Amino acid sequence: MNKSIYAKFEVSGKKLELIQDVLPELKEGEILVKNTFTTLCRSDLYTYKGVRKEKSPTILGHEITGYIVAFGPDYPKFDNRGEKLKLGDRITWAIYASDPEDPNSKKGFPQKAKNIFKYGHEQITQDSNFHGGLSQFTIIRKHTPLVILKNIVSDQVAALINCSVATMAAAVRLAGDLNNKHVLISGAGMLGIVGSAMASTLGASTVSTLDIDNDRLKISKLFGSKYTGNEVTEFKRKFDIIIETSGVPEVMTSSLQQLEIGGIAIWLGAVFPQADLNINAEFIVRNLITIKGLHNYNDFDLLTAVDFIERNINVFDFKKLIEGDFNLQSVNEAFDYAVNQNPYRVGIAIA
Repeated sequence: MNKSIYAKFEVSGKKLELIQDVLPELKEGEILVKNTFTTLCRSDLYTYKGVRKEKSPTILGHEITGYIVAFGPDYPKFDNRGEKLKLGDRITWAIYASDPEDPNSKKGFPQKAKNIFKYGHEQITQDSNFHGGLSQFTIIRKHTPLVILKNIVSDQVAALINCSVATMAAAVRLAGDLNNKHVLISGAGMLGIVGSAMASTLGASTVSTLDIDNDRLKISKLFGSKYTGNEVTEFKRKFDIIIETSGVPEVMTSSLQQLEIGGIAIWLGAVFPQADLNINAEFIVRNLITIKGLHNYNDFDLLTAVDFIERNINVFDFKKLIEGDFNLQSVNEAFDYAVNQNPYRVGIAIA
């Protein structure tokens, strides 16, 4: 049987170990993908540093792309755009696999279905392995949304689609029509950069970016942002929509004051433990403010993300935000570089 090498993460402070193991026989509905590129998301770094706890041992990495090398029995014949799947197709896939009959899936929240399976977040067991990007292969589980990618998208950029780009597609969907709206993107990390780019292509009247890092604010202007600031009070206007990616409690609460009457705040950055927020309910009520929380995305958002990247591949140079010349053999160096240098993304080519 074929074997695969993967990088096993056990606990913060311990180096990832390269392990060789036998690829199991594919089960019903599964697809075997040869990984080509993985980028390290902020959540991967939090796990590596011990800021967040993950089921372990595990294979980190959920921002992945690769090509199909084998099909299991009764595999899905078409991708989520209705294109026929075949060997050799390069694909992106959702961060999750979930039962479409689950009540939350039927409500439009498949990412919150019971017994959800999440790539890059699952424990390695005797019955479950090869489910993360820091591996030569990934087994795509049954009921995983997936999309065949056009050749115009590089492996590096493709790896971003199923996390940052799809999550921001969901945020924009929740925000509603951006046409002629004043939009504030709070946080100029990868999510914020994608948000600036998306908002600028969807007819926003202005796109502004808030961050304490002036270098990142300069980068945001290359990705659709017109105005930038270190404090929300620096901006000369209020906003119709605020997409908050930083997760900083003080910024989340203070930015609400900058919403127009009827304004909408989308919160997606607070994915770590924190104290309760102090919000003035009267202000929310009298100003008709709407706050929407977001975690991950649905299958429609994945399609939107792929479409956005394919349509704007020559407009926004996302590839320049991915640093490093790393592979599986240098995976520990890749993590150390990501932690110490703090680039938008560190890329790992999977041999």
